[in-house]
Amino acid sequence: MTSLYRKIANDLALHIEQGIYKPGDRLPGVRQLSREFSVSISTILLAHQLLEDRGAIKAKPRSGFYISTHVQPKINIPRVSRPSSRPVLVKGQELVLNLVKASNHPDILQLGAAVPHHSFLPTKAIQRSISKVARQQALDYAAYEFPPGHLSLRTQIAKRMLMAGVQCLADDIIITNGCQESLTLSLQTIAKPGDIIAIESPAFYGLLQVIDALGMKALEIPTDPERGISLSALELAIEKWNIRSVVIVPNFSNPLGYCMPEKRKKKLVKILSAYNIPIIEDDVYGDLGFDQVRPSVLKKYDRSDTVISCSSFSKTILPGLRVGWIVPGRYYNQIEFKKYVTNLATPTLSQMAIADFLVHGGYERYLRQVRETYKNHIAIVTQAIVKYFPQGTRITQPKGAFVLWIELPKSIDAMALYESALKENISIAPGPIFSASQKYRNFIRISCAQPWGDKLDSGLLTLGRLAYALYPSTGRR
Repeated sequence: MTSLYRKIANDLALHIEQGIYKPGDRLPGVRQLSREFSVSISTILLAHQLLEDRGAIKAKPRSGFYISTHVQPKINIPRVSRPSSRPVLVKGQELVLNLVKASNHPDILQLGAAVPHHSFLPTKAIQRSISKVARQQALDYAAYEFPPGHLSLRTQIAKRMLMAGVQCLADDIIITNGCQESLTLSLQTIAKPGDIIAIESPAFYGLLQVIDALGMKALEIPTDPERGISLSALELAIEKWNIRSVVIVPNFSNPLGYCMPEKRKKKLVKILSAYNIPIIEDDVYGDLGFDQVRPSVLKKYDRSDTVISCSSFSKTILPGLRVGWIVPGRYYNQIEFKKYVTNLATPTLSQMAIADFLVHGGYERYLRQVRETYKNHIAIVTQAIVKYFPQGTRITQPKGAFVLWIELPKSIDAMALYESALKENISIAPGPIFSASQKYRNFIRISCAQPWGDKLDSGLLTLGRLAYALYPSTGRR
């Protein structure tokens, strides 16, 4: 995934952040670290050099390496959101297409779209599965796999749903073209144009685009960066407005990164069940928690069969395979038919390859590795932002996945920063696209799923410089 010395540097940096090594402490000797990590001394020295460049350690002649004694600024998280309390039509989403197009441009540092760099994905294992399927099951993969989808894949997903607290059968699952299609089919089934859909704020811009395309209205609900959507504010909104559905990302929300506590998940489902309001949950990041424990989905607490659970393998296996799924409960027949009339079927080869990978490819081993990698990258990018960005910047502390939601000083316009950064071949996601009413003018989202190195470090330094240029304050920190 990353160079070995960079991985060691990331591990040591995480130990420093966690307080295992404190300011002024001497690092273990080069030979000792060489033995602990089972690498050469030269690899350890390269890791030390990288940490020195970041300012995390300092070398003392004939004495060794010591943790820097400068005081790290306290990291403040963004405040609880305060969106408009009225349903609105979605606007301002035209920018998103340009944002995602940038992810395919080789010269652009891609920090905007939440698409992992290929080095973070199990590409070789998937290549083996595709080759195996193409070689051994040529006649099968050449045919349509009509809804509900490939049986072996649905069986594997059912097993994984059990890990998320849901007992379901393969026959309860419908395969889709990614989670975006799952969300679209779900909203098409339970709502109509003009209906009000309650959402978190900030919200994933892909959801806003779906609501927009279907002619529905979004009602943004205040959301805490650590605990999730405000249940009290949601109840007040339900009493005031005729809400047709609530769409939520309970596990490692995009862009906030929180994981809703289990008690709040249970209470949320209970509240909406009492009002007979369907919940659509997007669990696309559920497998990417940093503490290695797979959190439950909302459907675990569903006793009235009103929760539609959606997810995909786009963030964990390969986005280009476009394989997602729905556990639609009482809406199974309607969603299965809508899937069929929308595009007939999800590509058969993609379904069969992922099924083979889940059975034989060590998916859980991969997840354990990539969770740790994302945790390290989040920590390192956070440190760089603290170092390079203007004072007063606030940064989320996600519990999983790989994005950071950043609140800049109020005077900094995220759209101006986006445009300036693009001229420097850096793509970021400006805050207004995460709001139906274009709030969050001084917020940006950054994807940390890029290899750490000079390009990323330099890109973050440049972003900081551009932010300072938009910040009418004297001096740098």
